[in-house]
Amino acid sequence: MRAQLPKFLFVLACFAALAMFPHVAGKFGVDLATKIMIFAVLALSLELLVGTTGLVCFGQAAFFGIGAYATVLLSPSDGPASVATLLPLCVLLAAAYALVVGALSLRTKGVYFIMVTLAFAQMAFYVVHDTPLGGGTDGIYLMMKPVLGDWLDLDKPLVMYRFTLACLLATFVFLAMLGRSKFGHALAGIRVNEQRMRATGFSTYPYKLAAFVVSGGIAGLAGFLFAVKDGFVNPEMMSWHISGEVLIIIILGGLGHLRGALIGAFAFALLQEFFRSEAIFGEFAKHWHLGLGLTIIASVALLPRGLVGIPGQLLGRKPGAHGSGALAQATPTKAGHAQP
Repeated sequence: MRAQLPKFLFVLACFAALAMFPHVAGKFGVDLATKIMIFAVLALSLELLVGTTGLVCFGQAAFFGIGAYATVLLSPSDGPASVATLLPLCVLLAAAYALVVGALSLRTKGVYFIMVTLAFAQMAFYVVHDTPLGGGTDGIYLMMKPVLGDWLDLDKPLVMYRFTLACLLATFVFLAMLGRSKFGHALAGIRVNEQRMRATGFSTYPYKLAAFVVSGGIAGLAGFLFAVKDGFVNPEMMSWHISGEVLIIIILGGLGHLRGALIGAFAFALLQEFFRSEAIFGEFAKHWHLGLGLTIIASVALLPRGLVGIPGQLLGRKPGAHGSGALAQATPTKAGHAQP
Protein backbone atom coordinates (compact mmCIF):
# COMPACT_ATOMS: atom_id res chain seq x y z
CA MET A 1 0.00 0.00 0.00
CA ARG A 2 2.89 2.36 0.69
CA ALA A 3 4.03 1.95 -2.91
CA GLN A 4 0.68 3.31 -4.08
CA LEU A 5 0.68 6.34 -1.73
CA PRO A 6 2.64 8.67 -4.08
CA LYS A 7 0.12 7.92 -6.84
CA PHE A 8 -2.80 8.83 -4.60
CA LEU A 9 -0.99 12.00 -3.50
CA PHE A 10 -0.43 12.92 -7.14
CA VAL A 11 -4.14 12.53 -7.93
CA LEU A 12 -5.12 14.52 -4.82
CA ALA A 13 -2.70 17.28 -5.84
CA CYS A 14 -4.42 17.45 -9.24
CA PHE A 15 -7.82 17.77 -7.54
CA ALA A 16 -6.45 20.51 -5.26
CA ALA A 17 -5.14 22.41 -8.28
CA LEU A 18 -8.53 22.09 -9.96
CA ALA A 19 -10.26 23.50 -6.91
CA MET A 20 -8.11 26.64 -7.23
CA PHE A 21 -8.72 26.94 -10.97
CA PRO A 22 -11.80 29.21 -10.92
CA HIS A 23 -9.92 31.89 -8.99
CA VAL A 24 -7.30 32.31 -11.72
CA ALA A 25 -9.36 31.66 -14.87
CA GLY A 26 -12.16 33.51 -16.58
CA LYS A 27 -15.53 32.24 -17.75
CA PHE A 28 -13.97 30.33 -20.65
CA GLY A 29 -11.48 28.60 -18.36
CA VAL A 30 -14.18 27.49 -15.92
CA ASP A 31 -16.36 26.18 -18.78
CA LEU A 32 -13.42 24.32 -20.36
CA ALA A 33 -12.35 22.76 -17.06
CA THR A 34 -15.93 21.64 -16.38
CA LYS A 35 -16.16 20.03 -19.82
CA ILE A 36 -12.82 18.26 -19.30
CA MET A 37 -13.93 16.84 -15.96
CA ILE A 38 -17.19 15.58 -17.48
CA PHE A 39 -15.26 13.71 -20.15
CA ALA A 40 -12.90 12.45 -17.45
CA VAL A 41 -15.93 10.86 -15.72
CA LEU A 42 -16.96 9.32 -19.06
CA ALA A 43 -13.39 8.08 -19.61
CA LEU A 44 -13.38 6.48 -16.15
CA SER A 45 -16.55 4.59 -17.06
CA LEU A 46 -14.86 3.11 -20.13
CA GLU A 47 -11.65 2.43 -18.21
CA LEU A 48 -13.62 0.06 -15.99
CA LEU A 49 -14.46 -2.01 -19.08
CA VAL A 50 -11.30 -1.76 -21.17
CA GLY A 51 -8.50 -1.32 -18.65
CA THR A 52 -9.93 -3.33 -15.76
CA THR A 53 -12.06 -6.04 -17.40
CA GLY A 54 -10.50 -6.23 -20.87
CA LEU A 55 -13.76 -5.52 -22.74
CA VAL A 56 -13.31 -3.08 -25.62
CA CYS A 57 -16.71 -1.40 -25.87
CA PHE A 58 -17.54 0.92 -28.76
CA GLY A 59 -20.98 1.96 -27.54
CA GLN A 60 -20.24 4.13 -24.52
CA ALA A 61 -21.78 7.15 -26.23
CA ALA A 62 -25.22 5.51 -25.99
CA PHE A 63 -25.17 5.46 -22.18
CA PHE A 64 -23.72 8.97 -22.16
CA GLY A 65 -26.50 10.22 -24.43
CA ILE A 66 -29.27 8.42 -22.52
CA GLY A 67 -28.16 10.11 -19.31
CA ALA A 68 -28.19 13.48 -21.08
CA TYR A 69 -31.54 13.04 -22.80
CA ALA A 70 -33.13 11.72 -19.61
CA THR A 71 -31.98 14.88 -17.83
CA VAL A 72 -33.92 17.05 -20.29
CA LEU A 73 -36.95 14.83 -20.85
CA LEU A 74 -37.56 14.15 -17.14
CA SER A 75 -37.19 17.79 -16.09
CA PRO A 76 -40.56 19.45 -15.34
CA SER A 77 -41.61 22.41 -17.44
CA ASP A 78 -43.09 24.39 -14.54
CA GLY A 79 -39.93 24.65 -12.43
CA PRO A 80 -36.45 23.28 -11.76
CA ALA A 81 -36.04 19.59 -10.99
CA SER A 82 -34.38 18.33 -7.83
CA VAL A 83 -30.84 17.01 -8.25
CA ALA A 84 -31.57 14.38 -5.60
CA THR A 85 -34.33 12.93 -7.79
CA LEU A 86 -33.18 13.62 -11.34
CA LEU A 87 -29.56 12.46 -11.04
CA PRO A 88 -30.34 8.93 -9.74
CA LEU A 89 -33.04 8.50 -12.41
CA CYS A 90 -30.62 9.40 -15.21
CA VAL A 91 -27.98 7.02 -13.85
CA LEU A 92 -30.53 4.21 -13.45
CA LEU A 93 -31.90 4.63 -16.99
CA ALA A 94 -28.40 4.50 -18.48
CA ALA A 95 -27.58 1.47 -16.33
CA ALA A 96 -30.84 -0.23 -17.39
CA TYR A 97 -29.95 0.16 -21.06
CA ALA A 98 -26.46 -1.10 -20.29
CA LEU A 99 -28.05 -4.17 -18.66
CA VAL A 100 -29.96 -4.95 -21.85
CA VAL A 101 -26.98 -4.30 -24.12
CA GLY A 102 -24.58 -6.21 -21.89
CA ALA A 103 -26.88 -9.21 -21.44
CA LEU A 104 -26.84 -9.74 -25.22
CA SER A 105 -23.44 -8.44 -26.33
CA LEU A 106 -21.43 -10.27 -23.65
CA ARG A 107 -22.42 -13.57 -25.27
CA THR A 108 -20.00 -12.60 -28.05
CA LYS A 109 -16.25 -12.01 -27.93
CA GLY A 110 -13.53 -9.99 -29.61
CA VAL A 111 -14.44 -7.96 -32.68
CA TYR A 112 -18.01 -9.32 -32.56
CA PHE A 113 -18.47 -7.81 -29.11
CA ILE A 114 -17.17 -4.46 -30.40
CA MET A 115 -19.55 -4.51 -33.37
CA VAL A 116 -22.58 -5.51 -31.29
CA THR A 117 -22.02 -2.68 -28.78
CA LEU A 118 -21.57 -0.28 -31.70
CA ALA A 119 -24.82 -1.52 -33.25
CA PHE A 120 -26.77 -0.94 -30.02
CA ALA A 121 -25.27 2.56 -29.75
CA GLN A 122 -26.31 3.38 -33.31
CA MET A 123 -29.81 2.10 -32.58
CA ALA A 124 -30.08 4.57 -29.69
CA PHE A 125 -28.65 7.30 -31.93
CA TYR A 126 -31.29 6.81 -34.62
CA VAL A 127 -34.11 6.68 -32.07
CA VAL A 128 -33.36 10.26 -30.98
CA HIS A 129 -32.25 11.35 -34.46
CA ASP A 130 -35.25 10.18 -36.47
CA THR A 131 -38.13 10.44 -34.00
CA PRO A 132 -39.83 13.37 -32.18
CA LEU A 133 -38.79 11.86 -28.83
CA GLY A 134 -35.47 13.68 -28.74
CA GLY A 135 -36.35 16.63 -30.96
CA GLY A 136 -34.80 15.07 -34.06
CA THR A 137 -31.64 16.58 -35.49
CA ASP A 138 -32.33 19.92 -33.77
CA GLY A 139 -32.06 18.45 -30.28
CA ILE A 140 -33.86 19.80 -27.23
CA TYR A 141 -33.14 22.46 -24.61
CA LEU A 142 -33.10 22.20 -20.83
CA MET A 143 -35.21 25.18 -19.84
CA MET A 144 -34.48 25.18 -16.11
CA LYS A 145 -31.41 23.57 -14.60
CA PRO A 146 -31.85 21.34 -11.54
CA VAL A 147 -31.28 22.57 -8.01
CA LEU A 148 -31.03 21.11 -4.53
CA GLY A 149 -32.76 23.44 -2.12
CA ASP A 150 -31.24 26.90 -1.81
CA TRP A 151 -27.58 25.87 -1.61
CA LEU A 152 -27.03 24.04 -4.93
CA ASP A 153 -28.05 25.92 -8.06
CA LEU A 154 -26.40 24.29 -11.09
CA ASP A 155 -27.30 27.28 -13.25
CA LYS A 156 -24.32 29.08 -11.71
CA PRO A 157 -21.03 28.21 -13.51
CA LEU A 158 -18.87 28.03 -10.37
CA VAL A 159 -21.42 25.88 -8.55
CA MET A 160 -21.61 23.59 -11.58
CA TYR A 161 -17.82 23.46 -11.69
CA ARG A 162 -17.51 22.40 -8.05
CA PHE A 163 -20.37 19.91 -8.32
CA THR A 164 -18.69 18.31 -11.36
CA LEU A 165 -15.40 18.17 -9.47
CA ALA A 166 -17.15 16.44 -6.56
CA CYS A 167 -18.72 13.91 -8.94
CA LEU A 168 -15.34 13.24 -10.57
CA LEU A 169 -13.66 12.71 -7.21
CA ALA A 170 -16.48 10.43 -6.01
CA THR A 171 -16.27 8.38 -9.23
CA PHE A 172 -12.51 8.02 -8.93
CA VAL A 173 -12.69 6.93 -5.29
CA PHE A 174 -15.53 4.51 -6.02
CA LEU A 175 -13.64 2.83 -8.86
CA ALA A 176 -10.42 2.73 -6.83
CA MET A 177 -12.24 0.97 -3.98
CA LEU A 178 -13.99 -1.33 -6.47
CA GLY A 179 -10.62 -2.30 -7.95
CA ARG A 180 -9.36 -3.32 -4.49
CA SER A 181 -12.43 -5.40 -3.68
CA LYS A 182 -12.93 -9.09 -4.42
CA PHE A 183 -15.12 -8.05 -7.32
CA GLY A 184 -12.28 -5.95 -8.75
CA HIS A 185 -9.83 -8.84 -8.33
CA ALA A 186 -12.23 -11.07 -10.25
CA LEU A 187 -12.44 -8.54 -13.09
CA ALA A 188 -8.66 -8.36 -13.23
CA GLY A 189 -8.50 -12.13 -13.41
CA ILE A 190 -11.00 -12.11 -16.29
CA ARG A 191 -8.86 -9.58 -18.12
CA VAL A 192 -5.70 -11.63 -17.66
CA ASN A 193 -7.07 -15.10 -18.41
CA GLU A 194 -10.81 -15.71 -18.52
CA GLN A 195 -10.45 -19.42 -19.27
CA ARG A 196 -8.35 -19.94 -16.15
CA MET A 197 -10.96 -18.08 -14.09
CA ARG A 198 -13.62 -20.44 -15.38
CA ALA A 199 -11.40 -23.43 -14.62
CA THR A 200 -11.13 -22.29 -10.99
CA GLY A 201 -14.91 -22.25 -10.64
CA PHE A 202 -15.80 -18.62 -11.46
CA SER A 203 -18.82 -17.91 -13.63
CA THR A 204 -17.35 -14.93 -15.48
CA TYR A 205 -20.53 -13.78 -17.25
CA PRO A 206 -22.22 -12.22 -14.17
CA TYR A 207 -19.02 -10.36 -13.27
CA LYS A 208 -18.66 -8.92 -16.77
CA LEU A 209 -22.34 -8.00 -16.87
CA ALA A 210 -22.11 -6.24 -13.50
CA ALA A 211 -19.06 -4.29 -14.69
CA PHE A 212 -20.92 -3.36 -17.88
CA VAL A 213 -23.92 -2.06 -15.93
CA VAL A 214 -21.76 -0.05 -13.50
CA SER A 215 -19.87 1.42 -16.45
CA GLY A 216 -23.13 2.41 -18.14
CA GLY A 217 -24.39 4.06 -14.96
CA ILE A 218 -21.21 6.15 -14.62
CA ALA A 219 -21.50 7.16 -18.29
CA GLY A 220 -25.08 8.22 -17.53
CA LEU A 221 -23.75 10.42 -14.73
CA ALA A 222 -21.42 12.08 -17.25
CA GLY A 223 -24.39 12.60 -19.58
CA PHE A 224 -26.37 14.26 -16.80
CA LEU A 225 -23.50 16.64 -16.08
CA PHE A 226 -23.04 17.46 -19.77
CA ALA A 227 -26.74 18.23 -20.30
CA VAL A 228 -26.85 20.47 -17.23
CA LYS A 229 -23.67 22.31 -18.20
CA ASP A 230 -24.74 23.10 -21.78
CA GLY A 231 -28.51 23.18 -21.23
CA PHE A 232 -28.88 21.46 -24.58
CA VAL A 233 -28.63 17.94 -26.02
CA ASN A 234 -28.60 16.64 -29.60
CA PRO A 235 -28.15 13.26 -31.31
CA GLU A 236 -24.44 13.85 -31.91
CA MET A 237 -23.89 13.00 -28.24
CA MET A 238 -24.72 9.38 -29.16
CA SER A 239 -22.58 9.31 -32.28
CA TRP A 240 -19.86 6.66 -32.62
CA HIS A 241 -17.38 9.55 -32.79
CA ILE A 242 -17.86 10.14 -29.06
CA SER A 243 -17.18 6.49 -28.27
CA GLY A 244 -14.03 6.68 -30.39
CA GLU A 245 -12.84 9.84 -28.66
CA VAL A 246 -13.27 8.32 -25.20
CA LEU A 247 -11.35 5.21 -26.28
CA ILE A 248 -8.54 7.45 -27.56
CA ILE A 249 -8.55 9.33 -24.24
CA ILE A 250 -7.92 6.25 -22.11
CA ILE A 251 -5.28 4.92 -24.54
CA LEU A 252 -3.56 8.31 -24.56
CA GLY A 253 -3.57 8.47 -20.77
CA GLY A 254 -2.59 4.84 -20.24
CA LEU A 255 -4.78 1.74 -20.04
CA GLY A 256 -5.01 -0.07 -16.74
CA HIS A 257 -4.68 3.11 -14.65
CA LEU A 258 -7.58 5.19 -13.34
CA ARG A 259 -5.40 8.26 -13.24
CA GLY A 260 -4.61 7.61 -16.91
CA ALA A 261 -8.25 8.35 -17.77
CA LEU A 262 -8.00 11.70 -15.95
CA ILE A 263 -4.69 12.65 -17.54
CA GLY A 264 -5.87 11.51 -20.96
CA ALA A 265 -9.03 13.63 -20.74
CA PHE A 266 -7.05 16.74 -19.89
CA ALA A 267 -4.40 16.07 -22.53
CA PHE A 268 -6.95 15.36 -25.28
CA ALA A 269 -9.01 18.49 -24.55
CA LEU A 270 -5.95 20.71 -24.36
CA LEU A 271 -4.63 19.30 -27.64
CA GLN A 272 -7.98 20.09 -29.26
CA GLU A 273 -7.87 23.69 -28.05
CA PHE A 274 -4.24 24.01 -29.11
CA PHE A 275 -4.78 22.90 -32.71
CA ARG A 276 -7.99 24.94 -32.98
CA SER A 277 -6.17 28.15 -32.05
CA GLU A 278 -6.14 30.56 -35.00
CA ALA A 279 -3.65 32.72 -33.14
CA ILE A 280 -1.09 29.91 -33.40
CA PHE A 281 -1.96 28.12 -36.64
CA GLY A 282 -3.85 30.76 -38.59
CA GLU A 283 -5.79 29.29 -41.53
CA PHE A 284 -4.47 25.81 -40.74
CA ALA A 285 -6.65 25.83 -37.62
CA LYS A 286 -9.56 24.86 -39.90
CA HIS A 287 -7.84 21.49 -40.36
CA TRP A 288 -7.22 20.93 -36.66
CA HIS A 289 -8.28 17.27 -36.93
CA LEU A 290 -5.16 16.58 -39.00
CA GLY A 291 -2.78 17.98 -36.40
CA LEU A 292 -4.61 16.22 -33.59
CA GLY A 293 -4.58 12.91 -35.44
CA LEU A 294 -0.86 13.09 -36.18
CA THR A 295 -0.16 13.91 -32.53
CA ILE A 296 -2.22 10.93 -31.34
CA ILE A 297 -0.38 8.62 -33.76
CA ALA A 298 2.99 9.92 -32.54
CA SER A 299 1.93 9.51 -28.91
CA VAL A 300 0.88 5.89 -29.41
CA ALA A 301 4.13 5.13 -31.26
CA LEU A 302 6.45 6.87 -28.80
CA LEU A 303 4.51 6.29 -25.57
CA PRO A 304 3.17 2.72 -25.71
CA ARG A 305 2.35 2.88 -21.99
CA GLY A 306 0.48 6.17 -22.31
CA LEU A 307 1.18 9.43 -20.55
CA VAL A 308 1.22 7.76 -17.13
CA GLY A 309 4.11 5.62 -18.34
CA ILE A 310 6.43 8.56 -19.10
CA PRO A 311 8.24 8.46 -15.71
CA GLY A 312 8.81 4.71 -15.99
CA GLN A 313 9.91 5.05 -19.61
CA LEU A 314 12.44 7.73 -18.65
CA LEU A 315 13.75 5.42 -15.92
CA GLY A 316 14.19 2.65 -18.46
CA ARG A 317 11.51 0.26 -17.20
CA LYS A 318 10.36 -2.40 -19.62
CA PRO A 319 6.73 -2.23 -20.86
CA GLY A 320 5.81 -5.36 -18.97
CA ALA A 321 7.25 -4.12 -15.67
CA HIS A 322 5.06 -3.70 -12.62
CA GLY A 323 3.34 -0.32 -12.68
CA SER A 324 3.49 0.22 -16.43
CA GLY A 325 0.44 1.36 -18.31
CA ALA A 326 -1.22 0.50 -21.59
CA LEU A 327 0.79 -2.56 -22.56
CA ALA A 328 0.86 -3.96 -19.05
CA GLN A 329 -2.90 -4.33 -18.76
CA ALA A 330 -2.63 -8.06 -19.50
CA THR A 331 -0.01 -8.58 -16.80
CA PRO A 332 -1.41 -9.36 -13.34
CA THR A 333 -0.12 -7.17 -10.57
CA LYS A 334 0.87 -8.44 -7.14
CA ALA A 335 -2.56 -7.55 -5.79
CA GLY A 336 -4.27 -8.78 -8.94
CA HIS A 337 -6.05 -5.56 -9.92
CA ALA A 338 -5.62 -2.49 -12.08
CA GLN A 339 -3.62 0.37 -10.61
CA PRO A 340 -5.41 3.63 -9.67
